[in-house]
Amino acid sequence: LGHFVFGSCGQEALRSSSAPQSSPSQFSCWTAASRSGAAPDPPLRYDSLGGIAASSMAEESSELSRIGLYGLAVMGQNFALNIAEHGFPISVCNRSPGKVDTTVARAEAEGNLPLKGFHEVEDFVKSIAKPRAIVILVMAGAPVDSTIELLSNYLEEGDCIIDGGNEWYPNSVRRGEMLKEKGILFMGMGISGGEEGARHGPSLMPGGPKEAYDMVAPILESCAAQVDNEPCTFYIGPVGSGNYVKMVHNGIEYGDMQLIAEAYDILKQCAGLGNDELAEVFAAWNQTEELDSFLIEITSIIFTKKDDLEDDGYLVDKILDKTGMKGTGRWTIQEAAEQSVAASTMAAALDGRYMSARKDERVTASAILEGPSQVPSVAKEQIIADVKDALYAAKICSYAQGMSLIRAASDKMNWGINLSECARIWRGGCIIRARFLDRIRAAFTADPKLPNLMIDPAFSSDLNQRQAAWRRIVSLAVASGIAVPGLAASLNYFDSYRRPRLPANLTQAQRDFFGGHSYERTDRSGNFHCEWTEAHKDIGSVAERNLGNL
Repeated sequence: LGHFVFGSCGQEALRSSSAPQSSPSQFSCWTAASRSGAAPDPPLRYDSLGGIAASSMAEESSELSRIGLYGLAVMGQNFALNIAEHGFPISVCNRSPGKVDTTVARAEAEGNLPLKGFHEVEDFVKSIAKPRAIVILVMAGAPVDSTIELLSNYLEEGDCIIDGGNEWYPNSVRRGEMLKEKGILFMGMGISGGEEGARHGPSLMPGGPKEAYDMVAPILESCAAQVDNEPCTFYIGPVGSGNYVKMVHNGIEYGDMQLIAEAYDILKQCAGLGNDELAEVFAAWNQTEELDSFLIEITSIIFTKKDDLEDDGYLVDKILDKTGMKGTGRWTIQEAAEQSVAASTMAAALDGRYMSARKDERVTASAILEGPSQVPSVAKEQIIADVKDALYAAKICSYAQGMSLIRAASDKMNWGINLSECARIWRGGCIIRARFLDRIRAAFTADPKLPNLMIDPAFSSDLNQRQAAWRRIVSLAVASGIAVPGLAASLNYFDSYRRPRLPANLTQAQRDFFGGHSYERTDRSGNFHCEWTEAHKDIGSVAERNLGNL
């Protein structure tokens, strides 16, 4: 195997998985200080499943590792230990040697796992079997470039680097082209799930040369979360595609979280639910086929947590209403615009975070701007039932937008991404894992060219049955002066997509009036321009006018 470097401290922590773990290895952990001499040739031999052949294990297991990992923040440590626990000997290195020693100590304490620590990069690289594979887990951006430059000084043709961070996909494409000139393979791999997932099973989204994926497939497929005896990873496509799928995953995550927050706001403000009741409602929803998910589950837990610094009250009520972010949601909306794909739910979620950040302005505005003087009175149980339906319907729209964006990019860049498989690997290990992803997988398996998730027979039936409750909740929120940008944007997306004729004809007429941009007609083919008034003159070639249209 080549050097695989999985990278980026900026990524979210990996979520734990219930996947069975292989038994701890018999090999001891050690640092470079205890090692004498250079790693011998020939390299280790592997069996058909990627494990170490018995004869090679006996001869060389104490010398050469199967893979390397550079970058030992908690994510890196946990992923390295995950790899080691699955029986793959691994070498680790870090800019600060203290984290190397910590990782080695953890490997010994957690089962005498086959992990070696190195303080010097050259020794680290030489400790890995050829062709080498190194995973880098350092902060995204410039630190990744610096780490690649550092490691490539010691890498050889046929080795491979895997950056595991939340990276802007053009950066991965650029790095892949740069390393190709040196004969070094490069993959960008999205990782989702949290620190616990890194340790026990994340969702992995690798993109790069197929030969690079094949080199590490046994490791990735063993260490990923497992659902129904299937690993939550697959070969996404060429370099950049794995980062792209992870970016959209995060955009959907933004949408999910915004919709849940709006549901909470309505239940609290309109139905008067306290935290204990909110916990019960979300816990009950998490038992349903529609809403069973990681985010709904943790929401129910959050409502039960008492303040950990004071003796009274709930912690959620004392958390400042300002939402942070790392940038992947913004990338998703930028890409939606680039690909001309409507992503209104995710865009509303991003706007919600921007608005939350303007806390001081909102406090000032609250004393100046007025809301409704009277609000509707609706039975508590009716609100709870309607919010559940509205939340599920809006959630379908968010996933529909995400899948449409992945398809548009894949078609444009010839990536050949399998949407059914994307849904499959999101079922475990990642933040957006949810039971209804099984149905999304089934929808794109039945029709790989499905234009939009909303018109799948099963999902269209769900939307049609719930649209009345959805409209009631959005109307209730508007009448009550409660902002629901995600729920409303999702409903607008649904209504726009289902209508055979939109008022865009007027917009296009305006464009032709002031700019001579021309228009198409419903009764004949071609592009046309009208001399709307006597002041309008012939614009010349209509075809030339339309050059540059998106």
